Amino acid sequence: MRGFAALLGDFLLDYVPRRRGLSENTAASYRDSFVLLLGWLDSECGVSPDDVEIADLRRDRIESFCLWLVDSRGCGAATVNVRISAIRAFASYVSFAEPAHLEWARSVRSVEFSKSPSRTVDYLSPEAVGAIVDEARSSARDLAKLSLLYDVGARVSEICDARREDLRTQRPATMRLVGKGRKARVVPICDEVAKICEDYLGRSGVGPDGLLFPNRLGNRMGRAGVAWVLSKHAAAAHGKRPELVPEKVHPHMLRHSKAMHLLESGVNLVYIRDFLGHSSVTTTEVYARASTKAKREAIERAAANVIKETAYDE
Repeated sequence: MRGFAALLGDFLLDYVPRRRGLSENTAASYRDSFVLLLGWLDSECGVSPDDVEIADLRRDRIESFCLWLVDSRGCGAATVNVRISAIRAFASYVSFAEPAHLEWARSVRSVEFSKSPSRTVDYLSPEAVGAIVDEARSSARDLAKLSLLYDVGARVSEICDARREDLRTQRPATMRLVGKGRKARVVPICDEVAKICEDYLGRSGVGPDGLLFPNRLGNRMGRAGVAWVLSKHAAAAHGKRPELVPEKVHPHMLRHSKAMHLLESGVNLVYIRDFLGHSSVTTTEVYARASTKAKREAIERAAANVIKETAYDE
């Protein structure tokens, strides 16, 4: 019967990337979760990585590990849940790979997720997005990158992974994005952004089979690079319009902003779900809960239906 080390190796190196076909980001998240867990077992429980056995990963220890993440590392509920997901996924794998550990796997899978407080959606007004994009006009590359990030509502990883062949600038302009679970979707691009992208492609020399936004070495651009470009231009926009552009802006805010702007323009949540690549409209509903404009208009429509115009003059 295989021990913990062999099972974990097979899980991370074969099961997750090859047999499950999960994304590089998910595989990296699972790996990082076990790096933290093994480090915690060593420092807090006196169990070195070389000596860890399946029995050492008891449910009470997993729960103590989660508390340590909060108390010692300052992790929020969402981060803790990512670590729990990795451990539970490993337990599910072990239950099939080594049925002798079935009872252990059942116990570990019963570890409950942390309850997250209601999320608030950080988003920008259309004017704020425009102010940031305007600051990027001195760089064709930055302008195309930020314009696309907003216009197609992309995740940062989707922009980093995008290739030249995924972008169509002829009308109707579209972009193919590959999201979570390697699910692909094709989203429309407005004419102005298509022209911006054409200008960038004409200057960049990006090959037909190459990455759309390679780094200086010609490799895949990282998340930090996208965040730095956005922060630079957002800081410039904030300096000119502090009442409009917040001091801190992160890339996912552009995705949130696009979703909110679509919702407030009257686009149905189901279409927004497909546009963003959400697996369920339940995920997309966070924007409806956050939109004060949508709430106000819904209340006004309800009132108009109940309180009809009177036939009497004042």
